[in-house]
Amino acid sequence: MEYKNILLVIKDKIAFVTINRPDKLNALNNATLDELKNCFNAIKNDNAVNVAIVTGAGEKAFIAGADISELNKLNTVDGKIFSEKGQEVFNLIEKLGKPVIAVINGFALGGGCELALACHIRIANEKAKFGQPEVNLGIIPGYGGTQRLTRLINSGRSSEMILTGDLIDSHEAMRIGLVNKVFSSEEIMGKAIEMAEKISAKGQIAIRMALRAIVSCDDISETEGQNLESSLFAICCGTEDFKEGTLAFLEKRKPNFKNM
Repeated sequence: MEYKNILLVIKDKIAFVTINRPDKLNALNNATLDELKNCFNAIKNDNAVNVAIVTGAGEKAFIAGADISELNKLNTVDGKIFSEKGQEVFNLIEKLGKPVIAVINGFALGGGCELALACHIRIANEKAKFGQPEVNLGIIPGYGGTQRLTRLINSGRSSEMILTGDLIDSHEAMRIGLVNKVFSSEEIMGKAIEMAEKISAKGQIAIRMALRAIVSCDDISETEGQNLESSLFAICCGTEDFKEGTLAFLEKRKPNFKNM
């Protein structure tokens, strides 16, 4: 499929997704959300892809939020549709079944911060800024930000970010657990690829079972989560990858996983 607002490149089992509206600081409009939905559905169903990396075009922004020219036309009915559409796309990313790494290379505000929150691993460059400044526009986060941010960094810190609309830098974001690591602009993509390659080299059945268990934490109780973990662990024990991984360990060699 041909995209106008994003770029998709697949190389060495890694899908590189770039929001490509640098003149608009990669702001998310309806067309871009539609393309992201189609793109991630394609990645989900592509057996040649093990890991996805998401970033923004240019040097200023990952995603600087929603497109205000569309936002200011909303009424109560349209606002519900607008919010649910973004939630649907970001839920798809979170529950993709394959790891998604956000490479945050500048402003990650509003919907941009929410997209990063939907990814499984977040790394940022030293220029990155994070925020949920929707209250400055008389609204609240609508793409899952009130929920994911609170679960990730606790209610006190998320309340401060959402209620004040203040921005934080990448080092503060790492300190509070919003991002995993901070790198220079020059090295960040290389570090993301290195991480993606490391994940891609593992047995992918185990990677997907682990991801399923991790993502379920927000939806079920701890007891239910442990039951799910046991079931997924059992599935892994019945695979050829499990036999190969344990044998390789005993024979002191690298495993040759075949995802079977």
